[in-house]
Amino acid sequence: MLEEVIDALKIQPNGIYLDCTLGGGGHSLIIGEKLSANGKIIGIDQDVEAINAAREKLSGLNCGVEIIHSNFSELDKILGEQKIDGVLFDLGVSSHQIDTAERGFSYMHDAPLDMRMDRSKNFSAFEVINEYAEADLVKIFSEYGEERFSKRIAKKIVAARKIAPIKTTGELVKIIESAVPKISDGGHPAKRVFQAVRIEVNHELEILSIAVTAAVNHLKIGGRIAVITFHSLEDRIVKQTFKSLAQGCICPKNFPVCVCGHKAEIKILGKAKTAADMELSENSRAKSAKLRVAEKISKEE
Repeated sequence: MLEEVIDALKIQPNGIYLDCTLGGGGHSLIIGEKLSANGKIIGIDQDVEAINAAREKLSGLNCGVEIIHSNFSELDKILGEQKIDGVLFDLGVSSHQIDTAERGFSYMHDAPLDMRMDRSKNFSAFEVINEYAEADLVKIFSEYGEERFSKRIAKKIVAARKIAPIKTTGELVKIIESAVPKISDGGHPAKRVFQAVRIEVNHELEILSIAVTAAVNHLKIGGRIAVITFHSLEDRIVKQTFKSLAQGCICPKNFPVCVCGHKAEIKILGKAKTAADMELSENSRAKSAKLRVAEKISKEE
């Protein structure tokens, strides 16, 4: 949804733009090409491999470029008192991470159980699958994967690891396949479990609302925030966070006049957008993508 994002951010040539999920630098490159020498891109990513790829891709830009190895949960610390003109979150796992088989994100390739976006961390998918109690596995498969066969899958995992540790994605896929009935139109049976484990390993949902709120706090008046989500759990959090930040008075409805003084911080710009047919024909991963956009407003408005 590259064109939609660029349009949504309403890029100012001398502006400062924050890419909270830098990845390979694709979005930042296009934003940077629209900036003058006085403009700046700040890119954040927790994946060192992604940072190295992005640094090379953005090396020819005329604007300022600052790349930071961190997680967007650290936004306040990273930005300090700095105000920005626009911010982008492109959530979920990157194409590079999925396509790099040894990272363990894909259920289509046999690889070590990893799924760490930040490989400097010790906690990985191996620990989730081999050390979590059965009830905890059921919980994350249900909540983060919305998997209706969570109990059956968790029971099979616990039984298998009593014999030997589950070390690879291929082993995990076989266990899942043995627990889930074959459904012709249900997609790959491991898809939801892999999503759930990845979210748990990287604490993706725990930090999302806090990070979006922090990003809005750092926007200049008139600045834009654009968030791309890839599954309903992310989208629900973003939608609810936007709604909360766009709300004015929060007094009880039976109060005759406002006494809370609460003011809206953003204006939500339309409904969520989905990928165009042309993009879907070229990139099947965009099928579940949703783009939500909001603009920072003065609290006096």
